[in-house]
Amino acid sequence: MKADEPFWETKPLSAMTAEEWESLCDGCGRCCLYILHNEETGDVFETDVACRLFDAKKRRCTDYANRTKRVPDCVALTPANAEKLSWMPKTCAYRRLANGEGLPDWHPLITGDPETVARAGVAVPPDLIPEEEIDDDLLESRITKAR
Repeated sequence: MKADEPFWETKPLSAMTAEEWESLCDGCGRCCLYILHNEETGDVFETDVACRLFDAKKRRCTDYANRTKRVPDCVALTPANAEKLSWMPKTCAYRRLANGEGLPDWHPLITGDPETVARAGVAVPPDLIPEEEIDDDLLESRITKAR
């Protein structure tokens, strides 16, 4: 390993420090959206409905440390499950690295600018609907795109 090579190109996910692991998140916010799965076809759909802990303007969880306790359906990404979470967006650094792909050129670790994710059109919009404001029966009507 060369000292000038980025850690994400030289280390497997399982060997990364907690700080390195967390820095892989590009801050797009897509993992905090309600995702619908068609059991028959396996299709995955993204909605414009966000987790109640998600701050759409900052694109961050408001209680990241306690999210899995407060939201039982919240999935904590780990090196062990990163490759298996097919519902994660294809742009997700965790998913990409787990699948042997590199980071996209707009990723903040490459650009040094956290806003490149928004300029690349990957970040969620700030006008999401908080989950507590919508009935579960209406989730299908909130689909914004297929993944």
